[in-house]
Amino acid sequence: MRIGPLRFWTSLLGIAFLCLAGASTAFAEAAPSDNEIQASYRVGVASIDLGTFDLTANVGRKDYTLKARGEFSILAGLLYRAKGKAQSNGKLLDATPAPQQFDFSYADSNKKQALQIDFNGTARPAVTRTPKKRRDKKAVPLSDEQLRNVLDPLTAAFLSVHASVPPGDLAVCNQTLRVFDGKQLFELALTPKRTEQLGPKAAGDIPAAAVCAVRYQPIGGHRPESSAVSFLQETEGIEAWLVPVPGTEMFVPYKVVVPTSWGDGMVKLTGLKTEPAARRASAR
Repeated sequence: MRIGPLRFWTSLLGIAFLCLAGASTAFAEAAPSDNEIQASYRVGVASIDLGTFDLTANVGRKDYTLKARGEFSILAGLLYRAKGKAQSNGKLLDATPAPQQFDFSYADSNKKQALQIDFNGTARPAVTRTPKKRRDKKAVPLSDEQLRNVLDPLTAAFLSVHASVPPGDLAVCNQTLRVFDGKQLFELALTPKRTEQLGPKAAGDIPAAAVCAVRYQPIGGHRPESSAVSFLQETEGIEAWLVPVPGTEMFVPYKVVVPTSWGDGMVKLTGLKTEPAARRASAR
């Protein structure tokens, strides 16, 4: 798979971000009151540090708001520097997340891009891009039926599956998620692989992680001849390491590993905490 440095690292970030969609449990049954969860991650490939991003989830009994913000660079910004952020909000209906809106923006020294997805119940999501792009006539078409009840990447990352198991329990790996990112619709199938002991210095003081094998299956919105799509579909080396958020039944990624021709791309947890939203609001 031959791709340039810029496309390589942005593709890695996208892959890792989408793999976060497979690292989730639902909040509604786990929490008796509103909570705010904060997680920080570092992104790299082989021994190259590419940057960081932070995730914040404010989850209540009936609704939720999720936010992510990242800063990325190559050679300390001498070669490349960029910033991006995303936000999702929606309702919790009988412990099932129903996204209402997803926003994503990205900027580097050469261009700015923005994406908005409006979810209309079970209707086809409305997608707005800035700058506008023409419809890709070579992409596999998507029907209204295929786009019913899909999740955006952030909602899938935190609120998709129930689990009440101890750290390292591979039961969290038995899931398949259906995700729409504004262009492509795909499934991420997770299956149990192994349990990893993390040691006393692990972020969040979590003793073990459940390691899940991740298989990517495109459904529509992609070009069948795309080398990146073929690589993701064929590789068996993508892993998502899942850990519980202390004090809840939610799971988040401890690590996401994506094999590449440059070495393993990796997103790794560096900080994790949670507290009741009411307590945090009173402290401000």
